[in-house]
Formats: sequence, structure tokens, C-alpha cells
Amino acid sequence: MFKFTPYVFKSLWRHRGRTMLTVTGSAVALFVFCFVGAVQQGLARLTSSKEAERTLVVFQENRFCPASSKLPEDYARTVSKMPGVKDVVPIKVFTNNCRASLDVVVFNGLPPEKLRTARKLELESGNWTDFDSRTDAAVVGQAIAARRSLKPGMKFTIGDVTVSIVGTFRSTVAAEDNFIYTHLDFLQRARGKSSVGTVTQLEVQLAEGTKADEISRAIDAEFRSGPVATTTRSKGVFQRDTLADLAELIGFAHYLGYACVGLVLALVATTTVMAVQDRIKEHAVLQTLGLRPARIFRLVLAESVLQSIAGGVLGIGCGTLLLFLGGFAIGAEGVTIAFQPSLEVATLGVVVSVIVGLLAGIIPGWQAAGTEIVKALRHA
Repeated sequence: MFKFTPYVFKSLWRHRGRTMLTVTGSAVALFVFCFVGAVQQGLARLTSSKEAERTLVVFQENRFCPASSKLPEDYARTVSKMPGVKDVVPIKVFTNNCRASLDVVVFNGLPPEKLRTARKLELESGNWTDFDSRTDAAVVGQAIAARRSLKPGMKFTIGDVTVSIVGTFRSTVAAEDNFIYTHLDFLQRARGKSSVGTVTQLEVQLAEGTKADEISRAIDAEFRSGPVATTTRSKGVFQRDTLADLAELIGFAHYLGYACVGLVLALVATTTVMAVQDRIKEHAVLQTLGLRPARIFRLVLAESVLQSIAGGVLGIGCGTLLLFLGGFAIGAEGVTIAFQPSLEVATLGVVVSVIVGLLAGIIPGWQAAGTEIVKALRHA
């Protein structure tokens, strides 16, 4: 079969304009497929990680946007004394937009001594000493730093919040690369009026073997008659609930991925059918030279698969590169989903390209293999 490789490439290049249009169309479809897959995988990783299941988020009852949740900071001391609780981190959240946005900026204010234990951050520039020594200091995720062209030594302002950037970091959780971390007491005082003594939420880290549901019920029962009632959920459930509307849209985008696959199938099949119809006489000549119908079928199938793979590799390659360089994310209500490229999505795209190429070539290949020699040679 390999000795016919030059013939296959020559057949494709014979109508190079048509071939290039098919490859380009397939590339665009697989580019979209790659983006859809990255968003879906980003949501799954955010809400299904082991850490998200072992961490609870305490939020004000019947509140959604971070600006509307105001918990007494001293709730943290009460929760920390409960059995099964390993640590409690009070967090003040400020975001420039509670609605869904592709350029959401999220500030998280934490006690400096808690930041490095509660988050797995690796500084790419700057140092922790500067962060600890300055009350207005902030470390910025590498994704938002690239998107906003932020570097250590710069000041950055959103709304009433102005921070001095002392470093950039990379997190083991891709979504956190879109966060800006600063001091809790700074963020409590930064927004025009003082909110000292209140936080947006508490993150409760559980000890091994602790049942999250039991602790959640105990926390809510403790504060039910207090100044502010709470709703406690695992971090994964909290993020899923917060992103519920976006999750529905992302779920619907799944069908967009199917539509892209169907588009590639239609494009490659149409091009292959046209190529077979243009070469009816040629296939008859090949049969007279001794090629069996099965060999002709495989040659047509090879043309179909090559076009599909070429478009798939081009589209997936461009999509993966753009995702890697762009640092894209979509967020709502202080929670972000990172568009993260992955080997799994890329591999799936290539596999889809191969399968689509095979399916698209079956009917044209069958048509070419069934060519009647005498009738085809009389074909004008």
C-alpha cells in the first residue's frame, strides 16, 4: 500500500484549490472543537478535584455575588474549634464584574500567613518577603498578568482597589492563575468604606476521615440563630452552584462540538465524492492494469483520511497554541474557569479526525471500487 503513497498525494494536489479549502474548513471546525473541549475540561477539573471535595466554603445564606456576602470574621474562630476541622481561612473577595465575563478580575484577600498554606503557589517573579512587608502588596496569577501586561513594581487599579504588584505566580489549579491575592485587612479597608471585621467567605479545610456533610450541617446549625446565617457546601458544589448558568451554556456547547464533527464529515465526504466522480475513467484504467477493487477502495479511503487528518492537526495545533499563549478564562461571581490546553483534548481531536476521514471515505471508496470498466472507459 505504501508504494501508492505518491499517487495519493498527487491525486490530492491535482485539485489543490479544492483540497486546501477542505483542509481549511476542517481546521476551523476542529479549532472550535478544541476550544469547546478545553472549556468543558476546565469546568470538570475545577469542580471535581480532590481538594474541592475536602474543602468547605461557608457563605452568607441566600447570597450569590461576593459583594453581597458579609460574614463576621470571628466566625472563623468558632469553626476552627469544631472537631474534624484542620484549618479555617477567612477570605475577602472583590471582583470587577459579578456577571459572566471573559476578562473578570478577582481579588482574594487572605491573611499573609494563611496564603502559602491554603494555596499551592509558585512564584515566577518577586518574593514573599515583599508581600509580607507591604500591606498593599499583591501577587498576580500568570494568566491575568499576561492578559493585562502586569509586572512586579507596577500599580494596578480596579474600581476603588489599587495594589502594588510584588510578584507573579503559577498555581497547580489553572483557574487560580486568573486571581490576584492581597492582604485581608487591606482589602477590607480598600473599597471606600471600611469593612473591617467582615469577610466574604470562610474556607474550611477538613482533617482526613472527616465527613464533609456532617461538618457542613454543624456549621450552619451553629450560626442559624446568629447575626448572619450561613450556607456551607463543599468547594466543588459551591463552584458548580455559582457557575450553574455558565455550566448550562457549556453543556449546550457540547452539541457545538458534535456539529463541528458533522461539518468535517460533510466537507471531506463531499470533496472525496467530487474527486471520485472526476476520476471515473482513471479508476477503470487502474483496474485494467491489475488493481483490484479493494485496492482502489483503500486508495480513496487514504485520500479522505489524509485530508481529514491534515485539517484536524492544523486546527488542533492552532487551537492548542492559542489556548497556551492566551491564558483565556471565563468567570462569574468571583469563580473562574480556565481554558486549559491538554494532551487529552488534542489526542481526542486527532482520533476524531481519523474516524471522520474513514467514515467520509466509505461511500466514495465503494463507488470507485464498483466502477464498471467498459462503461467507465466510454465516459466522456
